[in-house]
Amino acid sequence: MTSVRSEFLRVVTERGFLHQCTDLEALDKRLTEGAAVAYIGFDATAQSLHVGSLMQIMLLRWWQKTGNKPIVLMGGGTTRIGDPTGKDEARKMLSDDDIARNMAGIRTVFTKYLGFGDGPTDAMMVNNADWLDRLNYISFLRDYGRHFTINRMMTFDSVKLRLEREQPLTFLEFNYMILQAYDFAELWDRNRCILQMGGSDQWGNIVNGVELGRRVHQAELFGLTSPLLTTSSGAKMGKTANGAVWLNADMLSPWEFWQYWRNTEDADVGRFLRLYTELPLDEIARLEALQGAEINEAKKILAGEITRLAHGEDAAAEAAETARKTFEEGALSANLPTVTVAAADLEAGVAAFALFVQAGLAASNGEARRLIQQGGGRLNDAAIKDAAEVISARDLKDGVLKLTAGKKRHVLVRPQ
Repeated sequence: MTSVRSEFLRVVTERGFLHQCTDLEALDKRLTEGAAVAYIGFDATAQSLHVGSLMQIMLLRWWQKTGNKPIVLMGGGTTRIGDPTGKDEARKMLSDDDIARNMAGIRTVFTKYLGFGDGPTDAMMVNNADWLDRLNYISFLRDYGRHFTINRMMTFDSVKLRLEREQPLTFLEFNYMILQAYDFAELWDRNRCILQMGGSDQWGNIVNGVELGRRVHQAELFGLTSPLLTTSSGAKMGKTANGAVWLNADMLSPWEFWQYWRNTEDADVGRFLRLYTELPLDEIARLEALQGAEINEAKKILAGEITRLAHGEDAAAEAAETARKTFEEGALSANLPTVTVAAADLEAGVAAFALFVQAGLAASNGEARRLIQQGGGRLNDAAIKDAAEVISARDLKDGVLKLTAGKKRHVLVRPQ
């Protein structure tokens, strides 16, 4: 790859963020000439983002740290339609109240990663409903629809894959890529935004925006995408057997967030340190070279650094201390994830396999039975020998039960 001169492109290239760029050389030249404005869009489909969005958040953070202005575009308008990219079916329609509630939750994520304000490199958050809600349909079609051909739109993966699978693609969803392109043109007009970033699955939508800005405003715009990330074993980032790994503490505790990263596969440690932390590259090289049991120290540093960015210094330190007590001392900790069961059920007694399912440590009775039969289930740090063993109130320790699956997953069960 051609060497780059601008600090932002050097950082994202060295750390593994860069997948595609519409014109890398021209963008590099522009970034050596002074501060610029870039944006990434986020639809408000849930009350929090999860770690699948963390690469995009870190891109905006590095953009700001290298002296540029980031825009967080909230899709208050486009969320009503739903991006068809990578989807086999249309998204569930959300009400305006749902969207507003989701946007409020997502806003709290960005305050941890970006500095907001009125300065030239301060981040700003905008809502595309501010301009999309005011569009006159006929005028919009006349002024912007003529720049898009059905022939070209049919070649984009988001459309082509749905049609190949014979999954319905509504006219509503078909409009999404036009509206996303319009967002880019609007942000150029309002804020002189020159760059849209996103995941590699957004490449077609981003290119549409670059071309629309050139045709309508004669603007030189750029697109940059990051690779879609999976773990070394092929698992999708941000998903676990127990659900999404949310970035908001009210939807996933900092301890569970820390534990997710502590359980990173050995082969992913270096890559995740480069993408999700700000540690120097020479320190990352040292950590990823650790072998055997020593790699666990690198995983603790990974978990601590990412949790510090997402939840703050105190939460990261508390999670690390909880882990130390849990793993090294075998102690109970109030910071472990907790589930409640009916006190009457516990008085009567519950089969061990069933309690593991209730606690979220297994997805089914069969999985729980296999876990225990293979020696992976523990009650209050003692191995459970029989999956049908009855666990009752007599097993409470300090008012709770501590269930463990494998070596690293712990849940406290509290009667209620």
